[in-house]
Amino acid sequence: MLRYRSHVPRTPCGSATSTHMFIAGLTLTTLLGLGASELHAFEPRSIDGTHNHLHNSEWGSTNTPLMRLMDADYADAQGTPSGATRPSARMISNIVVSQMQSTYNSKRATDFLWQWGQFIDHDIDLTESAHPNEPFDIPVPTGDRYFDPSATGTKIIPFVRSEYRPDSSPRQQMNQITAFLDASMVYGSDPVRAQALRTNDGTGRLKMSAGRFLPYNIDGLPNAGGPDPTLFLAGDIRANEQIGLTAMHTLFVREHNRLANKIRKRHETLTGDEIYEKARRQVGALIQVITYNEFLPVLLGKHALRPYRGYRPWVNPSIANVFSTAAYRLGHSMLSPQLLRLKKNGKPIQAGHLALRDAFFAPWRITDEGGIAPILRGLSQQQAQEIDPYVIDDVRNFLFGPPGSGGFDLASLNIQRGRDHGLPSYNDARIAMGLSPATTFADITSDTQLQQRLADAYISVEQVDLWVGGLAEDQYRQAMVGELFFAILTDQFERLRDGDRFWYQNAFSPKRIARFNRTTLADVIRRNTPIKREIPDNVFLYVKHTGK
Repeated sequence: MLRYRSHVPRTPCGSATSTHMFIAGLTLTTLLGLGASELHAFEPRSIDGTHNHLHNSEWGSTNTPLMRLMDADYADAQGTPSGATRPSARMISNIVVSQMQSTYNSKRATDFLWQWGQFIDHDIDLTESAHPNEPFDIPVPTGDRYFDPSATGTKIIPFVRSEYRPDSSPRQQMNQITAFLDASMVYGSDPVRAQALRTNDGTGRLKMSAGRFLPYNIDGLPNAGGPDPTLFLAGDIRANEQIGLTAMHTLFVREHNRLANKIRKRHETLTGDEIYEKARRQVGALIQVITYNEFLPVLLGKHALRPYRGYRPWVNPSIANVFSTAAYRLGHSMLSPQLLRLKKNGKPIQAGHLALRDAFFAPWRITDEGGIAPILRGLSQQQAQEIDPYVIDDVRNFLFGPPGSGGFDLASLNIQRGRDHGLPSYNDARIAMGLSPATTFADITSDTQLQQRLADAYISVEQVDLWVGGLAEDQYRQAMVGELFFAILTDQFERLRDGDRFWYQNAFSPKRIARFNRTTLADVIRRNTPIKREIPDNVFLYVKHTGK
């Protein structure tokens, strides 16, 4: 296991440098984070994340550049992708990432770990393709079993570079949505989408279709999968990507409407806007609580983050490029090849379980095959794969379709995206985070078979791509990830918490905070679906179903 080199202490910004700090011009009230619920008891978050910080209103807002925790490493120092001397991303995927058999994680984490991880990822970052398109296609090795079975030597996996800020030098990619854990995947990150999701009838509720499912995209708003009216509409454009994710979106729209009904009954004089904002505020708090009280302790260990000390206005909560483009893509390694769909008694529903490759952009699998309850039960009853460099075929060869017919390789896309964004190599990233660099492949991992795979793919440890090397590391302390990803993840999740003026512990009374802290994801599921005691109280940890 590699250890800390001359450790760089985390600054109040949570990064290894002080370039993101902002202190000048802050009032005493702001510096001390005074006021909590008193100062903004009735101040709603903006939909686009602006004005969370009173003196630097763009921090964490939509359409702002991803933060750099470490210097960009473009080939020309400006914007030409890195990795020109490294092997093709698809070749590395074939040699290192190909998964031969299931390897269940040693922490007993369920599929809810990666599903919640994806759900909140779509709350905090979205980087779309550049316009006009900038192709950066991935060469496919000649004779590739899936993508070049005829050995033409001419096949590629299409890839388009990310949108970036035109006046940036070096190139800085953009985050299209709010960085905050503010439930934007439920409510949207722009006013047009936010309004389209609301009933606007004085009840403060969100739209739903028959059966209490998400509304359909009948107005043709931007959506992954295209403006198809048979696809659902949600706060984030990616809600239809796979049915487990769609189920989570549905669950929290139901929770919003449950809260809105409750608020309306208790406070009959409130307007629809006031009801909506109160319910939205509570849903945001629930998502924060579940993330920090249930999700992160399983992923990183119980005491991975420093204790919350209140709002810190010098902390920039923006999403780090290295977090969104490398470290937080760890969940792709955890995916199960099959989504379980279970009845209350633990048996499969009549339609059966569903291969992940058949779950993409298929909302009818929910509306016509039993709703969201069977999916949510299934997520709690299957152990996820280990976090390692290995990725299942359903997304390594069949992402969004068969090879050659619209299918992609998610691992190749991740590697190529890191090069597109000018991420440093694995070793340079370690140095930037204050960690010692690897000198041999054995320094990265104690697994001798994985050492050999890395050696077969890369000429030396200096070539290793950040995403690959980070996943290859041995687990660090009580975390499910290695030392490098641990450092990047703790940095990001502390900044998301400490740099958010509307963080639930800074915005509610102690009594309300205590009530939120007693709430679990299982509670939210039980009050919005027919599911009751057949799921464990902590759905992130596997407990075998008893059949009761």
